[in-house]
Order: sequence, then C-alpha cells, then structure tokens
Amino acid sequence: MIRFEHVTKKYRGTKKPAISDVDFEVQRGEFVFLVGASGSGKSSCLRLILREDTPSDGRVVVLGRDLHTLSTRKVPYFRRNIGAVFQDFRLLPNKTVFQNVAFTLQVTGASRGFIQQAVPEALTLVGLDGKQKRLPHELSGGEQQRVAIARAIVNRPQILLADEPTGNLDPATSVDIMQLLARINEGGTTVVMATHEAGFVDQMKRRVIELRDGVMMRDDRRGGYGDTSAIPRLAPQEEKGAAATAALSAVLELQREIAASPVEPVPSAVKDAAAEAVSASAVAAAVAVTPEVAPAVAADITEPPESPPQSPTHADGRPPTRPIRIDAPIVQLDGLELDDLTVAERLGLASDEDEVGPTS
Repeated sequence: MIRFEHVTKKYRGTKKPAISDVDFEVQRGEFVFLVGASGSGKSSCLRLILREDTPSDGRVVVLGRDLHTLSTRKVPYFRRNIGAVFQDFRLLPNKTVFQNVAFTLQVTGASRGFIQQAVPEALTLVGLDGKQKRLPHELSGGEQQRVAIARAIVNRPQILLADEPTGNLDPATSVDIMQLLARINEGGTTVVMATHEAGFVDQMKRRVIELRDGVMMRDDRRGGYGDTSAIPRLAPQEEKGAAATAALSAVLELQREIAASPVEPVPSAVKDAAAEAVSASAVAAAVAVTPEVAPAVAADITEPPESPPQSPTHADGRPPTRPIRIDAPIVQLDGLELDDLTVAERLGLASDEDEVGPTS
C-alpha cells in the first residue's frame, strides 16, 4: 500500500535533511502512528505520500505507483484515492457543512445523485447527522474536525492521512476523534497518523514508527509512544509563607506601638512572659513556613526599634515603658508552659477577659 525505500528529503536552503534514509512499508488496512518530537520528519513523510513533495533520494511507492515518476497532470487523479485531515481543519467558511463535504466530490466530477447519497452517509458516520445546513463558525472545534474527516472519507479513499488531527481539541473531544478514526480503519481504510499525543498511542497499541531528527529509530507492531523521560517537566512551585510574614509584620508593628506609647502598669513577670511568647511564636512560625525569610525577620525582632530616651518616670508618675525582648529565659506563666498556649493567647488576642496579653 505505502512503501518508503531508503528515502531522504532535503529542502532547499537547509543543511540537514528533513528525513534521512527512511525505510518502511505499510500494508493494506493497517493503522500506523508516526511519532516523534516537532521537527522529527512526521509531516514530511505525509507530504511525500500525498505527492506534495518528491524525495531527494530513494523511492516512495503508493498504491503501486512510483511517485517520483508520476506526472503533475496525473497527481489530482492519484489523490482521489487518498483522504487528508489536518490540524487546522481547512474548511470553506462561506459554505455549509453539506457543501464543504460535497466540494471534494464536485471537483472530481461526481454525479449529483452520487453526491446526494454519499454526503449524508459520511456525515452520519462522523456523528453530524442533522447539521448539514450549519456554517463552520456555528460549530464547535470538534464538530469542525468531524466535517474535515467526513470530507476526507466521502470519496471512500483507500488511504487516510491525519496530521495532528487532535492538536487543537480538548481532551474529551480528542478521544471522540480517535474513536472515529479507529472505526474508519475497521471499515478497511488504511490510516497513517502523525501525532505527539503519547496517551492515545499507548492506549490503542497500534503499529508505531518513531522518527528522531529525520532518522527512523524503531518500528513496533503493537508498541507505545516510547520513552518520555527525557521530556522536561514543570515542577510545582512552593508557595511562600504569606501567613507567617503577615504575623511577623503584625508583631513588629505591635512592638513599635508599645514602645512609642505609655500603657497601664502591668506586673513585670506577666509582661516579660507575654513578650517572650509573642516573639518566640512569631519566629517559630517563620521557621516552619518560610525558613528563608525567618533569619532576616528574626534579626529585625531581636533589635529593638530606636526610640527617644525616656525619663525615669512619666509626668504622671507611671513607670517607663519596657521594649519587647526575646533574650530572656522562658518562664512559666500561672502553671502553664509556653507550648500550652494557643497562638491567639501568645499574641494576646484571646477573648477571655481574665487573661492578660501585650495589648492590655
């Protein structure tokens, strides 16, 4: 059906050939995947089969004809036996679904009676029965691709070429298109599909021909897409500790407010313990959530903000305000260890009126 005999194709103005010494044969009724990265030579192989290009070296034989010797005048007649589906649909925007599918038969001179019979059959096969009068812009992407497939098979070709037919479709619609191509293949049509969709290739277990930089690497009868470990993958980025940073900022602001404004007298032991709880919990939160931010912020907490020198006592006789510090040893508060306090209690935000915090 299709035979490549040590085919090399080099395009003008390029140093490296698109494909180099490619040799394989496709039998009638096969479903073959051409796989490989972009630029590996998949589309070049399809263009050679369709006689859009001719090989620089070697032979391409399709349906028993050496395409190198096929005259340009006979190419349209040769292509009547081959259907082609592309990634970009290539529909005529001003023609209805029926007219797009019928166009292929009209240019080949098919009779009106045959067109009226063949077009509805093709549309029913691809699941578009009842949408003959729609325009392409009134259809979804998957439906447009179905129109393109119907147009490719309406002439009942022996070979169907598909170049990335699911590239512009969502995953669910792509599965429907692959199932449709499988049904067409079961009807006896030879299908050659170029794709980089590893999931479909692995699931369908059809023949796989892998190309790499224009060189044929393997030919597996019931193979998978191949090794994808070399494909770079994006690693999820860890979120920064926004909550810890906000807590530390709140502690610093609270520290500055306490240092700058007088407060009611509070027992020194309670004040020291509360201050130590606030600072220790803030540093612990920074270390747990954002270790890379903690040293800088902890240093900011350790260094008390500069404030103007205060007199031994205020004008009304109250004792001077003491800045929050974290260098004092941890003490026990009313029989409770520091670890027994909640975060709200450490920050002095607990709702119990009997408790005393740094905001009292």
